[in-house]
Amino acid sequence: MELEKMDKPKQPKDKDFDARAEFAKLTNSRSGGVYMPPARLRALQAAASEDKSSAEYQRLSWDALRKSITGIVNRVNIQNIKQVVPELFAENLIRGRGLFARSMMKAQSSSLPFTPVFAALVAIINTKLPQVGELMLTRLISQFRRSFKRNDKIVCHSTATFLAHLVNQQVAHEIIALQIIVLLLERPTDDSIEIAVGFMREVGAYLAENSPKANATVFERFRAVLNEGSISHRVQYMIEVLMQVRKDKYKDNPIVPEGLDLVEEDDQITHQIQLEEELQIQEGLNIFKFDSEYLDNEEKYREIKAEILGENSDDESGSEEEEEEEDEDEEAVADKEGIEDMTGTNLTNLRRIIYLTIMNALNYEEAVHKLLKVQIPEGQEIELINMIIECCSQERSYSTFYGLIGERFSKLNRIWTDCFEEAFNTYYTTIHRYETNRLRNIARFFGHLFASDAINWMSLGCIKMNEDDTTSSSRIFVKIMMGEMMESMGLKTLVERFKDPELVRGCEGMFPMDIPKNTRFSINYFTSVGLGALTEEMREYLKVRCFPISSATLLLTWHDFRVERAEDHHGTEATDAGECFVILRLRFFRL
Repeated sequence: MELEKMDKPKQPKDKDFDARAEFAKLTNSRSGGVYMPPARLRALQAAASEDKSSAEYQRLSWDALRKSITGIVNRVNIQNIKQVVPELFAENLIRGRGLFARSMMKAQSSSLPFTPVFAALVAIINTKLPQVGELMLTRLISQFRRSFKRNDKIVCHSTATFLAHLVNQQVAHEIIALQIIVLLLERPTDDSIEIAVGFMREVGAYLAENSPKANATVFERFRAVLNEGSISHRVQYMIEVLMQVRKDKYKDNPIVPEGLDLVEEDDQITHQIQLEEELQIQEGLNIFKFDSEYLDNEEKYREIKAEILGENSDDESGSEEEEEEEDEDEEAVADKEGIEDMTGTNLTNLRRIIYLTIMNALNYEEAVHKLLKVQIPEGQEIELINMIIECCSQERSYSTFYGLIGERFSKLNRIWTDCFEEAFNTYYTTIHRYETNRLRNIARFFGHLFASDAINWMSLGCIKMNEDDTTSSSRIFVKIMMGEMMESMGLKTLVERFKDPELVRGCEGMFPMDIPKNTRFSINYFTSVGLGALTEEMREYLKVRCFPISSATLLLTWHDFRVERAEDHHGTEATDAGECFVILRLRFFRL
């Protein structure tokens, strides 16, 4: 009993001792190295918040800052970058600039396709906080030099890609890009040339526009390396592909992708850091350090944040939030009332999304997979088909990439098949509006669809092959389309398909057998384009329809006709010989 009484007053001291021990353990450990249950963490935060200048509170706020910056950086993309930027500025980026640089470099190396997005985010931050952009650029250059010396190809490639996009965003001067490419091409190896090719694909458009002479010198060096033959065939092929990319004016590698040109030219701040100069990467900014002037520095950043985000006071920010909520409510009410956008903005945005999806796909399967995920309003499916055909028509030469996309869509769902058949009718009737190259691509596209049975051949019924219903453009269109079909199927198979009884009835306009004039026109046309085998039935029809009459047959028929006319006139003399001959001719030729 005495021991229990002695232990009771010591309980609060043990609790105080445990709290201080937790604080010390948290302060002395590595950042993020100690797991703390949420309840205990909240208790520590509540205890530490009593003295905001204490080391414990600063350490907890440092961990919160690190987690917040990492989370924001990891979820940035083209769609939400404008919403992410205010969240980043809300954090103390001056205190956490080391954390920001480390998170960006780690996220970029893990997802290279998002490099333009990360570079755009750095460019925005750099306009307001240049010291953050300078630290980012310094660390990237230092990492590139280390990885190059260590022959670390993966890190070297990812870092060079990030630097290329920072040059495109004018965060870094183009001199650093030229120094990097000279270093990579100085002593060419397979790895260095591969990195150099990837680097030039990203930054080549910018150098061609801003440093054309230096860019030409770089490609002369590439040609010299190619002629030396000291590298493998695979890397030689990569250089040849780069030459073609340059010839195509980097159409797939623009300077700044659409949706990421977010910094005005007057606001851009460019850092001129050389590749060989001494760099201060400030590794100490990555770890927690006690700040004796913590509260003053936080207050200074609060003023900077208010200036950047345009927040003058809490009242004004609150009023702005209320106005935004009211606007959102009004928009919701407008949606409920059924107000429609008649400006065509939604349709334009839909077409832009479809175009970018097609252009960013590596192969037709990826393109179809991504296009199926696009939210297309009901009734506007034809817009997807039209965009596929328009993209195909704008290529310099026909690419089977688009034909395979159309074939896959047609065989997926009947809706897309009907849309393609409708599009064929529309494009054929308006084909005279297109220039020759676009006409050729569209014709080969539909030729691929017919040859692969992606759409019904009865759609060819809209073609009327005669002198009155065709134009020079439509005749060229049919010639190229039928040539594509013959090349894919073979002439024998093509002829057999057109002999199908149902198709014969459906394609009466293509192979007319109504009047000899149209029949002859169709025969002459298909014979001139190398498809004379399709005209056999029309030739037989002409022989039967316009066969020569022998004199004996004509006399016998004339006698029978005179007898018939006499009987009709009850034995009286028939009409004169001229009238009888006209009637006889009409009866023979059915004209």
